[in-house]
Amino acid sequence: MSEPSPPPVTSAPADPTDAVAIPVAIPATAPIGSPTAAPAAATAEAAARTPRVALVTGAARRIGRAIALGLAQAGYDVAVHYGESASEAEQTVADIRALGQRAVALQADLSDPAACEALLECARVALGHVDCLVNSAARFEFDDADGFTPATLERHLGPNLTAPILLAQQLYRACQRDKRPGVVINLLDQKLENLNPDFFSYTLTKAALLGATRMMAMAFAPLLRVNGVSPGATMPSWKQDDTQFAHANRIALLGRSSLPDDIVQAVRYLAEASAVTGVNLIVDGGQHLMALDRDVMFLAPAPNLHPPPKPAA
Repeated sequence: MSEPSPPPVTSAPADPTDAVAIPVAIPATAPIGSPTAAPAAATAEAAARTPRVALVTGAARRIGRAIALGLAQAGYDVAVHYGESASEAEQTVADIRALGQRAVALQADLSDPAACEALLECARVALGHVDCLVNSAARFEFDDADGFTPATLERHLGPNLTAPILLAQQLYRACQRDKRPGVVINLLDQKLENLNPDFFSYTLTKAALLGATRMMAMAFAPLLRVNGVSPGATMPSWKQDDTQFAHANRIALLGRSSLPDDIVQAVRYLAEASAVTGVNLIVDGGQHLMALDRDVMFLAPAPNLHPPPKPAA
């Protein structure tokens, strides 16, 4: 049963300096040089003096937390979105501040479109113009084609598809308003290149988000770049324990699939790669090149992971 919907968006208490965007002083005199080079140089100088801000959804735990910390290490101030993991979000914020960057925790129910539309503005009020949006939060529940129900798909649609699109839309409009470029990075899944029927509703929504990533890259260019990162078996998921995860992680051409640091590196690359848009960067040790009939977690010698047998007709 779903938890009652929390208030649309709230922010955790922060130091007053953390909630104020730092003004940028634009030089009154253009740098010496050619007429075409001068505006570009002035823009680059202003950008260098402007704090870079990232909003990472699902940043309280797991891969989202690793991405938030990795972007902070790269010099980004970070808005840490969370759904229900308030204490973990506050720890992520504290760890980012310890790295010398500003951070704020923002709570939002990503199944609520109004909360999604407000989230980016809350990040802007707290930290300034958002330069980078990482859609990391996702729902991951088991179902298959035979057990599919509209209700299961509906639970996945909000956080896995609708929220990333609405947030990207809001960032595009902010970039138009502020006349600044930006980038969206959607967390996808290597299984989109090697489909199997497990986690049916989850996979459907991720496949749709891959399509949306490419279409938004076309629609929002040249101001906003939109890319995807497809991890492999990166952390224990669903009912896996550490031993079962280690077995699944080894099922890859390189002898291991991705780890959180690999995903952080990919996100940081795409955040800075100004000529890259509409790309799905697969980071999985070659797992997507192996023809697998089941999700990789079910190939481990772990009977407890397998769905219960279906009742006789």
